[in-house]
Amino acid sequence: MRSRFDIKATNLPSLLIIDDEPIAIKNLTHLFTKEGYQVTARSTGSGGFKALEEHKFDVVITDLKMDIVDGMGILKKAQTIDPDMPVIMLTGHGSYDSVVQAMKMGAYHYLTKPYQLNEVREIVKNALELVTLKHENKKLKSHIGEAHIGPQIITQDPVTLRLLDTMKQIAPSTCSVIITGESGTGKELAARYIHANSQRNTKPFIAINCGALQEELLANELFGHEKGAFTGAHNSHQGLIETANRGTLFLDEIAEMSLNMQVKLLRVLQENEVQRLGGTKTYGINVRFFSATNRNLELEVAEGRFRQDLFYRLNVIQIHLPPLSERKGDIPLLAYHFLKKHTKTMDKEIEDFDPEVMDSLNQYGFPGNIRELENIVERAIVLSTEKKITPAQLPSSLTEHSVSVMRFNKNKLPTLDEQEIEYIKWVLDKCGGNRTKAAAILGIDRVSLWRKIKKYDIN
Repeated sequence: MRSRFDIKATNLPSLLIIDDEPIAIKNLTHLFTKEGYQVTARSTGSGGFKALEEHKFDVVITDLKMDIVDGMGILKKAQTIDPDMPVIMLTGHGSYDSVVQAMKMGAYHYLTKPYQLNEVREIVKNALELVTLKHENKKLKSHIGEAHIGPQIITQDPVTLRLLDTMKQIAPSTCSVIITGESGTGKELAARYIHANSQRNTKPFIAINCGALQEELLANELFGHEKGAFTGAHNSHQGLIETANRGTLFLDEIAEMSLNMQVKLLRVLQENEVQRLGGTKTYGINVRFFSATNRNLELEVAEGRFRQDLFYRLNVIQIHLPPLSERKGDIPLLAYHFLKKHTKTMDKEIEDFDPEVMDSLNQYGFPGNIRELENIVERAIVLSTEKKITPAQLPSSLTEHSVSVMRFNKNKLPTLDEQEIEYIKWVLDKCGGNRTKAAAILGIDRVSLWRKIKKYDIN
């Protein structure tokens, strides 16, 4: 049946709502009409199926359990029309297997009934932003005149997608880039992605970990040496800076480099030439420098551990990668990617995760970020003797207790008030908004917590 809530505006983001509960149709339509969406509502799956055939939509919200045509049928239809169309599933309790199957098939998100309207609003907003970013990505690719090349960065997270846009935009330039983020967030992968989309992509990409070598060894690796420069130097040796000529040199853990080495690197950046150890001749170079760190370089400069002039040379553009805990929607995507990758390498036939496993992954804090997720999946594949990853193959840190990590992702140290606000918000979130429980964890009474919430205007 056709809903009386259909809207005929053509310049608004379009939303299709499919649910066999009239009150759900009414509430969602009212909400998104107020938000400025072009809303089409259907009370049956077959009606929603027909609407998809007749009209173009930016986002679809559909109930999972419906007669004749269910949410899975809507999802399949939407994907045949436009693989980038986000489909949000509404489901009751006890449908976890179906939800996992829907997410595997490409559903954008799911909500368990009863849900909060504010939560639906935020998810639809993010989904619409995702659609916009994907469309902009396609336009950018057509302007560049080539499809994406190089390493694949798997994400549906709007923040990370915006970062990919930024990386593509800066790729054709020759400017230096600093990539920041916690360990395991994929800083080297991001550097390779920029290089692969640059005009230097046919030239070398060379990476070195500045924290893994002593100063003398690092200097030899970077600058090379002339014959006789030291005992055992029987031949001249070209360093990595020369080897990367016309390409890209990636300096990982740049903050671990000594001040003495920083001076030598600064000269290379200033003069575009390198002098080998034990030599007097200089060699001209054309190298693009990328560097990465999990430290706050501004703080390192302020405390005298990193040269300010070198920081300015390296920090023409800065890319900050968010931790996996801020990309929760990417966990299933990445988990299945690593499952496919490592089962192929190990020649094992494992196609799925037990629902309990995916639930544990979604609840885990991932202090080791994407690298830790890949290690967990790889370990589970090695231990598995079945067609499915089960909780028995997970490490005890996931099955016995969960790890939650509170992070400050701003590139500055927070004030005491800012830290208190963020901690209170974090604890409230972990307690599901239960103030009594939150107050107990914070070590204060409920009245004191109420006063702090009022003082800091915490929602």
